[in-house]
Amino acid sequence: MDCGGFRFSRHAIERMFQRGIADTVEGIVRGGEVIASYPDDTPLLSMLILGFDQGQPVHVVAARNAASRLCHVITVDRPDRAVRSDDFRTRSQP
Repeated sequence: MDCGGFRFSRHAIERMFQRGIADTVEGIVRGGEVIASYPDDTPLLSMLILGFDQGQPVHVVAARNAASRLCHVITVDRPDRAVRSDDFRTRSQP
């Protein structure tokens, strides 16, 4: 994602520090793989981005304001291996 700057929600900041991944989130947003888009989200379209921190998967939900190029990080998580496929891109089938 082409970001001119970043804004982090309070929730995202809490999760980044709880999970020890604060240093890698901007890089994941800039260079990670968009694995889902949420076109109905408002006020901005948000996306689920997959990246890796020290070989471990990380999911970031972020949105980008096209006019300002400001990227808004909404939440950060380590995907649950019991719920996600082996490649962490899709949900596992029950």
